[in-house]
Amino acid sequence: MGKLIQLKKQGSKNTAFTELRNFVDSELKKTSEIINKRLVSEVPLINELAGHLVNSGGKRIRPILTIATAKMYNYSGDRHVNLAACIEFLHSATLLHDDVVDKSVLRRGEKTANTIWSNKASVLVGDFLLSKAFEIMVEDKSIEVLRILSKAASVIAEGEVMQTLADRQLDTTEDRYLKIILSKTAELFSAACLVGSIVGGGSTSEKNAMEDFGKNLGIAFQLTDDALDYTASSSAIGKTIGDDFRECKATLPVLLSYRRCDKQDRMFWNKTIVDGTQENGDLEMAIKIMNKTNSIKDTFLRAKHFSDCAKDALAIIPNSIGKELLCNTADFCVERTV
Repeated sequence: MGKLIQLKKQGSKNTAFTELRNFVDSELKKTSEIINKRLVSEVPLINELAGHLVNSGGKRIRPILTIATAKMYNYSGDRHVNLAACIEFLHSATLLHDDVVDKSVLRRGEKTANTIWSNKASVLVGDFLLSKAFEIMVEDKSIEVLRILSKAASVIAEGEVMQTLADRQLDTTEDRYLKIILSKTAELFSAACLVGSIVGGGSTSEKNAMEDFGKNLGIAFQLTDDALDYTASSSAIGKTIGDDFRECKATLPVLLSYRRCDKQDRMFWNKTIVDGTQENGDLEMAIKIMNKTNSIKDTFLRAKHFSDCAKDALAIIPNSIGKELLCNTADFCVERTV
């Protein structure tokens, strides 16, 4: 077991992720090259639309997790960079489909593909990205990896359907909501870490630990996103504050607030979320009610719980700088401002 290297503490809350990204910098560049190469199509619209999304400045945290986990075992081949590209294709495909379902107009501060082109084009290019992901899975020639990533694609699709059924439903239980984000968000985080451990040669117990780490990290990441939509500045989160509210999404801060507020405030939530009738000043009112009911604060606290669970899962992993960086990234997921 190697000696745990203590990383230098920095002032910025986002430094932890920057350090993780620097740790995998050379491999991530190779992954980006693979992505751009495989995006080339004889159909110009595919090149334009897919390139718009994939190169729009996302953090690429999922492929980074795959590369970092494999590097934690000192893996030096190319499987991890190829599978990292596969995971980014899976993620990008779900984003295209999500934006169509949610009728989103902005992502990362830019117009969504469905706004620039069309819903039909976005769905079809999303399917193109899914096919590219499966091409890479087959080329990897690992039945275990194929099983994990194909299952992840299936679970994510189920999560999207569950979210649609829970759309604007203020009586959605917290357990039900957590199941939705476990499927929609945490499943791919989990698969990304598990695949990295498989490529790196982790033991059965270590693979289970990395799978658990990714799952809890993904839940923490999504819950923090839910809370940031009502607390962060537009420049910080890369989108207009209150986007979830305007899209009438019953995220956890809304669900907690609805459960705790009085009759009059429940009428407000029914008007703005269930009926979708919103007026100037309603976002400010929503935040006021949330603060009164501590729903934003408690969403952050729940995110912190899952972040701690993620770090606990790493206990059996041999100490290394890679492990330390992953632990710090779990903290980043709930402390970030972006």
